[in-house]
Amino acid sequence: MKIGITGTGSYLPEIITTNDDFINHRFLGPDGSEFEHSNATIIEKFHAITGIVERRYAPPELKTSDLGFLSAEKAITDAGIDKEELDYIIFAHNFGDVQTGKIQGDTLPSLATRVKHLLKIKNTSCVAYDILFGCPGWIEGVIQAKAFIQSGMAKKCLVIGGETLSRVIDPHDRDSMIYSDGAGACILEADSNKGEILAHASQTHANGEAYYLYFDKTNDQEGCTDTRYIKMHGRKIYEFACSNVPQAMADCVDKAGVGIDDVKKVFIHQANEKMDEAIIKRFYRLYGKEAPDGVMPMIIQEMGNNSVATVPILFDRVRKGKVENHGLKKGDVVIFASVGAGMNINAIVYRI
Repeated sequence: MKIGITGTGSYLPEIITTNDDFINHRFLGPDGSEFEHSNATIIEKFHAITGIVERRYAPPELKTSDLGFLSAEKAITDAGIDKEELDYIIFAHNFGDVQTGKIQGDTLPSLATRVKHLLKIKNTSCVAYDILFGCPGWIEGVIQAKAFIQSGMAKKCLVIGGETLSRVIDPHDRDSMIYSDGAGACILEADSNKGEILAHASQTHANGEAYYLYFDKTNDQEGCTDTRYIKMHGRKIYEFACSNVPQAMADCVDKAGVGIDDVKKVFIHQANEKMDEAIIKRFYRLYGKEAPDGVMPMIIQEMGNNSVATVPILFDRVRKGKVENHGLKKGDVVIFASVGAGMNINAIVYRI
């Protein structure tokens, strides 16, 4: 049975925040200490490492579920299906709906249920649930949807990845410049003539690595001690990803039974430009090769890191010819890969 992606959609908020917008922030170390370097130097180094020039933030009136709904509408239209035929709606996120100015995430009801409500789906057999798997959440949702279809439990599934990280960042933390908002979605169907999942792989590393990404108080020692923000051990994540993701990707490629030269694109989580480049370089070196030019599309420069949304947004935009010098054609073999909080890793080998 061929199980493939028959439609995609994405939503990038219109509010653009540039690196220059952080020039007057009061960045502090985890202990509240001031940095020796000026903000201009901090921002310059940040850009050199991450590649990020600007990022998108959601307007106050839109929550994560709203972004997911907007991307889901586009995916349903793109697939040309009747929304009432959906068997599952799977929504991957990390923090639920966080309203502007609030300090609490809202997951009652689930974001998937909220999307079903916004889509006005009447079919009660359409099951809606959320998945928490860090940044690799959307890929994991696709893997779960494939399992439902393969087992005969479903024929059509909607998988969404969305986040509004701009509402859970500490303004005094330099890492806050990485994060952004957005959502991407896809439709998976059985007996697809638009593509096929060839193999997948997932891992959870929690023996010492579980808290590389975590929630903690602001770096401002005079700030509210009860409010928590997204935090990370950046160096540890970089080393972990470079050490573990390439092999996980290679295992998936080998499982799919395709050759490394058959891979035309790698849609990797847009986390950090330098880290992604290092992962791809090490991945190809496992096969004694150099990474081909153009194999890794990148839009982190203008999108930032919106967690679970990066891969579906990137795939949607390349698929629809919206990324310069990148395209896809029937029969191309591509890889989806991600790493994130958990620490979780996953990959899919997919034939267009």
